[in-house]
Amino acid sequence: MISQAPQAQTVENKETSFVLWFEEVGIADIPYVGGKNASLGEMIQNLATKGVSVPTGFATTAYAYRYFVKKAGLEVKLREIFADLDVENVQSLRKCGKQARALVLNTPFPKELDLAISTAYHQLCERYGADDQFCDRFDEEYREACKDYSYDTDVAVRSSATAEDLPDASFAGQQETYLNVHGVKSVLDSCHRCFASIFTDRAISYRTIKGFDHFEVALSVGVQKMVRSDLASSGVMFSIDTETGFKNAALITSAYGLGENVVQGAVNPDEFFVFKPTLKAGFKPILEKRLGSKEIKMIYDPGGGKLTQNVPVPDSERGKFSINDDEILTLARWACIIEDHYSEVRGQYTPMDIEWAKDGETGELFIVQARPETVQSQKSGSVLRNYKLKGISNVLITGRAVGSAIGQGNARVILDVHNLDEFRDGEVLVTNKTDPDWEPIMKKASAIVTNQGGRTCHAAIIAREMGIPAIVGCGNATGAIHTGRAITISCSEGEEGRVYDGLVPFEVQETVIDNLPETQTKILMNVGNPEEAFGLSSIPCDGVGLARLEFIIANNIKAHPLALMKFNELEDAAVKREIDALTALYPADRKSDFFVDKLARGVGTIAAAFYPNPVVVRMSDFKSNEYANLLGGRQFEPKEENPMIGWRGASRYYDPNYRDAYGLECVALKRVRDEMGLTNVIPMIPFCRTPDEGRKVIAEMEEHGLKRGENGLQVYVMCEIPSNVILADEYSLIFDGFSIGSNDLTQLTLGLDRDSALVAHVFDERNEGVKAMVRMAIQKAKANGRKIGICGQAPSDYPEFARFLVELGIDSISLNPDSVLTTKLDIAKLEKTLRR
Repeated sequence: MISQAPQAQTVENKETSFVLWFEEVGIADIPYVGGKNASLGEMIQNLATKGVSVPTGFATTAYAYRYFVKKAGLEVKLREIFADLDVENVQSLRKCGKQARALVLNTPFPKELDLAISTAYHQLCERYGADDQFCDRFDEEYREACKDYSYDTDVAVRSSATAEDLPDASFAGQQETYLNVHGVKSVLDSCHRCFASIFTDRAISYRTIKGFDHFEVALSVGVQKMVRSDLASSGVMFSIDTETGFKNAALITSAYGLGENVVQGAVNPDEFFVFKPTLKAGFKPILEKRLGSKEIKMIYDPGGGKLTQNVPVPDSERGKFSINDDEILTLARWACIIEDHYSEVRGQYTPMDIEWAKDGETGELFIVQARPETVQSQKSGSVLRNYKLKGISNVLITGRAVGSAIGQGNARVILDVHNLDEFRDGEVLVTNKTDPDWEPIMKKASAIVTNQGGRTCHAAIIAREMGIPAIVGCGNATGAIHTGRAITISCSEGEEGRVYDGLVPFEVQETVIDNLPETQTKILMNVGNPEEAFGLSSIPCDGVGLARLEFIIANNIKAHPLALMKFNELEDAAVKREIDALTALYPADRKSDFFVDKLARGVGTIAAAFYPNPVVVRMSDFKSNEYANLLGGRQFEPKEENPMIGWRGASRYYDPNYRDAYGLECVALKRVRDEMGLTNVIPMIPFCRTPDEGRKVIAEMEEHGLKRGENGLQVYVMCEIPSNVILADEYSLIFDGFSIGSNDLTQLTLGLDRDSALVAHVFDERNEGVKAMVRMAIQKAKANGRKIGICGQAPSDYPEFARFLVELGIDSISLNPDSVLTTKLDIAKLEKTLRR
């Protein structure tokens, strides 16, 4: 596809060349060709042999820009324009920017620069198979004689500043980009416009904020062969989770058409998470797949009047993912390769922000840009900040949360960039979407809310960089919220961001996590919500002692497993329609795949967050009334007088009326362990009344490929019924470990219904009878060489109960996230005392 690369030039030539090919530059050449172009060269030179595909091209140099400015005598005139600049004043910023750009655009390129760019473009055309009609008259008549020659390879013309893509300053989007540029005349014009775009309002403002001298920064232009993603898809990916800073996941976003819509937040893209450590080991750990609405796509303008245009995406395409699993995994592998290479080159961990594109003509994937991520990589990990609402209010609208903070203020709805001067410091910016032209006011906002965009859109990136909360992809925020309305923006409640009416009180808790003591007792965490897992993983702990499947089923799946398995037999037409809409990607005879996919990804996300530490996953333990509340559940569930001690836990798993549904849970966990490579998952059986039940459940698991002992599989049992304690010796022959469920053990030891308010005053895990049961369970487990921990509420609520457990020598204590650090410190002191 590409002819032999030009010979690399010496540093001396680089310093005085107008044009350099990407193959001639690397990351050390940022002073010559800027961050974007240097990075493209770095990847072409070093990563092609590792399978990473990057379209080639050439770059005008910093020397070319400075030569142009000096020869035309522009610096003196530009300094006069900037003498009265006030970047805090939108009108002043606009005036100076407009004058500076006009000055550059109205000053012709020197003919020697014209010639260098035209010659390089001709060579690029030849390398991609253009015909042989290039004009070779390189004299004063060159421009006129050659303006209409037939070379017309489509290229992207992108600006690349010499201060760009530094680890602490991205400059992303500050200057212009032009796509689908054809012919030398258009290439020269686009290069000229890129030179002028060094003085866009947003670039002037950003340089001022970051402390860069306007006249020290030079502009390089990259001319790169286009990838025909207008016929396929494209997007952005990060080699780190953009919200939590979790280092082991790659985030990929994707939409149809050219990538500009994803970058600028004009569409809500598909999103995918991939776990990097087991991906590198050869597994296929796609942790999450979220379907975006993808309303429009950017394509080449078929009429030729414009370079590109946006067109609607048909509903049939919007309802499908824009890339397949193999492509997701390939992109994630490339993200790992790129991150590893840049980390090695820089001598420190360097997460990356990467743009990619798929060629619709060939089906090939390409990387078209890569730069260091500049937000999470700069944060200190020594302080945990937890934002928590202290009141309630009406939710006005929801969207994708960016960050985990809370912000509030009066709303300012702005629909047009020309109205930016209406914005006031501390207001909440509410708009359709943002692009770099909005940055002068974004830095003044207390929060940002947009109708469109995903987690890698412009608004999200800038909000993270500036440390303010944002909610993107809300759909109709500009209609639901009116200027002047006091609102609270909460990104502290998981991946769904909520805009509340009024100024809701909130608090910020800061915890220093440096130099925490080690404890002999393993301190684990109770985690139910996969959306919180990456963020919670930053709390120092030894793994997860309780991950409840019920949360994933109720919140992510929502439908009864048997209603999915017997979809065509559903009697309630309204329920059937609702389930069909929920599972629209799955045909009628494969609705159960929805259950398996969702459950596997939910469990996989929690397991990945704490990998390689153990993650104990409790199999489903809904009561019959709770199962009945799932979509379609009433058709399959009995009515019980006391479901708390009825058909629940292990008793369901081997029952002919439910065993097939339990099989779906087993298939999901097998996928997590075998396909995703997350063998740190330990399934745990709840409410197992007799050893015989335990053996039956183990047999059911084997039927679905979960065989105890194979691939390191351990199976635990909940110790929450007096029989579990009394017969612990026999249970030890069946299971590999115990986890004390203090809630049910207290209920059944004291003979009370913990859901009944009438006897609630009697419920107390510190009761001597309950403590005797706990003491006996620990002693018997230890005698049989089995692990034993506790995952109930008691250690989180009562520090004295935690101390009681440590004195008994319990192996692990699993706590609610907000209790982990304080309990860990308390236990460290206690263990120190006990050793004396």
